[in-house]
Order: sequence, then structure tokens, then C-alpha cells
Amino acid sequence: MAWPTDRDDELFALIDNEIDRQNTGLQLIASENFTSPAVLEATGSVLTNKYSEGYPHKRYYGGNQVVDEVEDLARRRVCELFGADHANVQPHSGANANLGVYLALLEAGDTVLGMSLDHGGHLTHGSPVNISGRIYDFHGYRVTPSDERIDMDQLRDLALEHRPKMIVAGATAYPRIIDPEPIRQICDEVGALFLFDAAHIAGLIAGGVHPNPVPYADVVTFTTHKTLRGPRGGTILCRSDYAAAIDKAIFPGLQGGPLEHVIAAKAVAFREASDPSFRDYAAQIVRNSQALAAALAGEGFRLVSGGTDNHLMLVDLRPFDADLTGKDAQIALDAAGITLNKNTVPDDPRSPFVTSGLRIGTPSVTTQGMGEPEMVEIAGLIARVLRAPSDESELAVVRDEVRTLCSKFPVYG
Repeated sequence: MAWPTDRDDELFALIDNEIDRQNTGLQLIASENFTSPAVLEATGSVLTNKYSEGYPHKRYYGGNQVVDEVEDLARRRVCELFGADHANVQPHSGANANLGVYLALLEAGDTVLGMSLDHGGHLTHGSPVNISGRIYDFHGYRVTPSDERIDMDQLRDLALEHRPKMIVAGATAYPRIIDPEPIRQICDEVGALFLFDAAHIAGLIAGGVHPNPVPYADVVTFTTHKTLRGPRGGTILCRSDYAAAIDKAIFPGLQGGPLEHVIAAKAVAFREASDPSFRDYAAQIVRNSQALAAALAGEGFRLVSGGTDNHLMLVDLRPFDADLTGKDAQIALDAAGITLNKNTVPDDPRSPFVTSGLRIGTPSVTTQGMGEPEMVEIAGLIARVLRAPSDESELAVVRDEVRTLCSKFPVYG
């Protein structure tokens, strides 16, 4: 039976609108990036047609000769990139990657330590509204009130008190380096497994600007679509001792058929991240992040922890404008073509739906080719919007300036 021959103008007009939005606005969400045309090509390939439950050379359906090679290629490339014993590239997301690790290595009710969501952790690190917090006995560690960095003393004290089965490191809104070695030492002291969730910083690790947790952690999870600049999805790296259990937890324990078109795109991204140019890209992400943070501080904003070591920064809006919420700031900036997200700051008195802060990241604008001078310009644009968030005429002027800036750094045709 033939496919319909008329074009779905309604749907593809929306895609065209999204291309325009991405091309003409500043994309400053820390968990987003622009993928290469090769990643887009692989994601949109005929591999989407193939059902391939199981693993290479151990499938439940026939006709998997080609996708077996594709998945093996992705696994080999990512193991070489990070120096890992084993890789599972089937998780549909970072959340599924984390849940698969828990399913493989924990029993319901086991005690786990994870970074508190309101201090920079992730939903899957034990939030009570997430399945991780409902199935396992999570206890949260936090940042210090003084320097707003991970409180390693508190982490050790909690570990000694609760004797967890696992300690989870990693964050979704933490602007500093997370050193895996001292956490490994705490794990060894209490006999805990060590999971490092590198979702946000996988590209920085591959690019050599963040310590590699693979030699220290029992398991490392990450997403492929943030600083790694690949398709949307997850990956698990682990020591060979845990390979069979983790593979079984992902399939058949958690997921059905893998998305082989996305796995192919992951393979492309792993190859791109192994190119020497990617190290330059990762270093520029950090330079841009630090330049943007410094420029925002110069505009009167307070940076949580005083700055950044990675791809993101947290801005506490209260010293700038005590009445300005993260929600209102996000809305005003979006109207001016500057896309970022509201975010809680440590010990935020406002709810996660309102917040007192913003999370800002530089992976996307760095992919566009912007550098430190543009970060200073962006900081000025943000400050202008937030000094007059209700001034529609000023928002329109800034929107035009944003469009002009982005026209100098086109992403997609």
C-alpha cells in the first residue's frame, strides 16, 4: 500500500518554526545542544524500522545483522572514549539509565545517598516524587552554606550513619567540578557501590576538562544530548563485574526494543567526541561559561558558589531584584529570544515552580562558534531584559539584537 503523497504541511510548518526559533534565538539551557548534521541524519535513518529486542548476536527477531554491527560499533566507540570495560547504549534516557542501574544492583528499600534535588541533584537521585525515591531509601547530601559546594564532611557523616548500599554522585544544577576520588574513598570506607551520573558533563569528561569518573566509579551513567552533543538518549558504562546484571536490567527488565536509529546516532556522536577538535570545543564551553558568569556578576547578579568550573552557572536573582522570580525572568527572557530555565538555588524559599534563580549554560552557543566577547554581550542583554521585564518595547529591541547576533553564528540552514 502506497504512502500518502500529499505533504503534511501542518506538521512540517511547525518543524520549520522550531528551526527558526533555534536559529534566531540564544539557546542557553544547560541540558541542550545542537547536534551535527551527521547525528541528525543517523537519527532519521531507516534503522528506525527495525525491531531488535535483545543484544547484538542475541536477538529475539531475525534480520538484525546490520543493527548488530551498529550497536557493537557504538559500544566499542564509547568504551574507547571513556576507558570503560563495558557499555550499554540502549537506555532511552538518562533517567532510564539510572533506573536500570538501581534495578540491577539494588533491592527495593535499600539505602542510597544522592545529592538533594534542591541543592543541584536530579529527580532520579531520590526525589520523593520520582520512582527512585519511592522504591529506595534515599538520603540527600547538600552543599555548604558558606561556599555552596558539595559538603564532603556531611556526605561522609551520612555514609557512616546510614551505611548505604550505594552512593550517587553527579548533578543537574551544580556549577563546580565533582571530584570522584574522595567519593570513592567514602564508598570504600562504608562498603558502598559508587554510581557517578555524568549526564551533564559527559562531553566535558570526553574533552578532558572534567575528571573522568570511570576509573573510580563502579558504574557511570550519562545522557548523550547535552555537552556530548549527540542524540537524545542514555548510556551506561560499568566494570565488567556488573555488565551482565546491568544488561539484564535494561532488557528485559526495564525496556523493550532499543531505538537502533538513535544508537546509530550515538555512535556518530562518540566518534565526533573522539576527534581532537572536540577537546577544543569542551575547553571553549568552560571558557565561555566563566566569561558569561563574570559578566553577569559585573551586571549585579549573584552567582551561586561564586562562579563556575563547567558548562553552567546558577544565578540567584534576589540581590539583583528581590521581587523578581525565576519564573518571571524566564518568561521575559524568552520573549526577548533568550531561552534558559528557572531553577531553585540552595535553600530557596520559593517553590520549584517559581524559584529564585536561573540556570544558564553555554554548550549550544559554543557549538554556534560564539566566544568570550559574545558572552559579555549576552550578559548585557540578559541584564537589560531583567531590569525592565515588563517593558514590551525594550523586550522587542533586545529580541532584534539577539536575532542580529545569532545571524552571525548560523546553526542550520
